[in-house]
Amino acid sequence: MNKRIVVVGAGPGGLTAAMLLAARGYQVQVFEKAAQLGGRNAALRVGQYVFETGPTFLIMPGILEEMFQFAGRKVADYLDIRPLEPMYRLDFGDGKQLEPCRNPTKMRDEIERLFPGEGAGFDRYLVREKEKFERLLPCLRVPYLRLRDYLSPRMRRALLYLDAHLSLFGELGKYFRDPMLRLAFTFQAKYLGMSPWKCPGTFSIISYLEHFAGIHHPIGGLHKISQVMGKIIEEYGGKIYTSTPVQQVVVHEGRAVGVQLPTGEQVSADAVVVNADIGHAICHLFPRTALRKWTPEKLARKKFSCSTFMLYLGLDRRYDHLPHHTIFFASDYRRNVDEISQKLVLSDDPSFYVQNASITDPTLAPPGHSTIYVLVPVPNNRSGIDWEQQRAVYRDLIMGLLESRAGLSDLRRHIRAERIITPRDWEQRANVYIGATFNLAHSVDQMLYFRPHNRFDDIEDCYIVGGGTHPGSGLPTIYESGRIAADLISERHAR
Repeated sequence: MNKRIVVVGAGPGGLTAAMLLAARGYQVQVFEKAAQLGGRNAALRVGQYVFETGPTFLIMPGILEEMFQFAGRKVADYLDIRPLEPMYRLDFGDGKQLEPCRNPTKMRDEIERLFPGEGAGFDRYLVREKEKFERLLPCLRVPYLRLRDYLSPRMRRALLYLDAHLSLFGELGKYFRDPMLRLAFTFQAKYLGMSPWKCPGTFSIISYLEHFAGIHHPIGGLHKISQVMGKIIEEYGGKIYTSTPVQQVVVHEGRAVGVQLPTGEQVSADAVVVNADIGHAICHLFPRTALRKWTPEKLARKKFSCSTFMLYLGLDRRYDHLPHHTIFFASDYRRNVDEISQKLVLSDDPSFYVQNASITDPTLAPPGHSTIYVLVPVPNNRSGIDWEQQRAVYRDLIMGLLESRAGLSDLRRHIRAERIITPRDWEQRANVYIGATFNLAHSVDQMLYFRPHNRFDDIEDCYIVGGGTHPGSGLPTIYESGRIAADLISERHAR
């Protein structure tokens, strides 16, 4: 009889694992508490307007193509994915705007235009970061279940390129003198919810990935990827149950043997894949007696990422001067980052990100209308900020910045639909532990072996996927977590 697999949560990691396991002939059942697939990669519909709930950058589409190939499918048969050029705009707030592009010659010229004499540093960056990427990528595609996994030949080849002794900002000092230019290659630490001055230098490969593989957008939105994965799961006979939360993973004699639904019904399984937020899962989805290494008490001592204040606006007009992606830096970026990650207070001069996807994708809003997605990094809920009190105040601050810095003139009178998500909403409505949108911090002591393992330590036949486990947050690495879990299950059952 084919082995039965239950997947808890239909986020990108859970869907990847389910898709691969269904393609290999396993009996797969996916239980998702929301009414639609995707988790933080789901569509957010407000009236006639369609937004991403969370991720908006698709980097390394080759990873996604691999996942489809492993499932016997082609991305091009399901999705229309288009490269963005320039990839995004960086607005430094002093009249300087940098528009990174994938073409290295154009990018070098763009750097020289704004930062004379720094172009040679970009040449060195491309050479060394290419070597680093080629050494480190294989290390991120395998599980770390034992300390001796650090002794593997692939890890030994990568050791000289880890750069974990440097901060990300310090690592970019190898190439660029100008602090502002360094920010252009280190702001990607926000994908990890960390400060460039605290994030390990290892993660300089993230900006390199952008220049190596580009930034892409699937027509219809990134959430289409999750919808398509669900379709492929069903094509292989897998079952998906939306609006069906799981109350608890059922553990018998140290093994996961299924899940229990709120109705009391138990669904048996030979293995359980958990795609819930890792903090929520540890606190709510397992019997307390089954946990030893990862307990709620130990979790509370871990370092977590920042949170985000989200503003989704449906407008009855377009702003075509604004590119698909724009990052606006605070005038004192380091102070802003310290307020978010160290002081845990709200900045009166915040950095923020704006997605103006309608200039690329006409499917997201009615003709002549547009969607504006705004993400503002803010402290997680360890800050104690009262978001019921701050919600309207912070909304007005950001609206003012959109009008003054982003040039969205008369913005307020063109709003036809609006939604706000605060850190409190992330925690209470989306089950995100302390509202830490990017999950566990990616510090040296919380990477690789020291991050929750894809095969859960405390419970046999239980697997963990998503941004809170290895290899980390961000769509490509979350897809990898799903593949790693699927491979571990297949190895266990010799398939």
